[in-house]
Amino acid sequence: MKTAAVIPVKTFSKAKSRLELSPLQTEKICQLMLEEILQTLSISPQIDKVVVVTKDEKAKEIGKKFNVILIDDEKEEGVNNAVALADKYLEENNFDTSIVFPQDIPYIKTQDIDFILQFKADSNYVIVVPSRRFDGTNALVRMPINLMKTHYDEDSYKIHMSTAKELTRDVSLVFVKRIMWDVDNLEDLKFLLSQNEKPQVAKKIQSILDEIH
Repeated sequence: MKTAAVIPVKTFSKAKSRLELSPLQTEKICQLMLEEILQTLSISPQIDKVVVVTKDEKAKEIGKKFNVILIDDEKEEGVNNAVALADKYLEENNFDTSIVFPQDIPYIKTQDIDFILQFKADSNYVIVVPSRRFDGTNALVRMPINLMKTHYDEDSYKIHMSTAKELTRDVSLVFVKRIMWDVDNLEDLKFLLSQNEKPQVAKKIQSILDEIH
């Protein structure tokens, strides 16, 4: 059984406008978050390969450091299109399972991935981890990969759950705090800084926030 993690990465300069930081600070935060999740995925025994779908050159450079598969998201038409590009590659290369993560969950740990996959079945299953505000999907596990298309938009976790239930009986909604902690705005960053989970990452985030431009 081959399992891949998929991370769609929007061009850093166009991402996270709600952070209300300077363009340089925003780019640094995005780079930091991507490096952190790739570091975690690269040492997870559950993940056979990581696929990053992006057109951002700096994101590609970071991906190369962790030996990921890079897929060029030339048109950048949204998360669903990016995941579809990854799905095509994974199906052509005989992967059985896909786990889609956003890039903005820097506190994820390897044990979180172990925990999610406790809920897998022998075949035809879906696992969903929602976002902290319950308005998005922060982990989506599909086996087989082509079991269902993704629906990343408002209330995506509810759509993913209802769609999955139409296709298989093995559907799990799982709560994993560090995966649920995504970053959409400055409040989210401050929330991360208040959690004693990855002190070194928190220190880096704070140093970026302290920069004056």
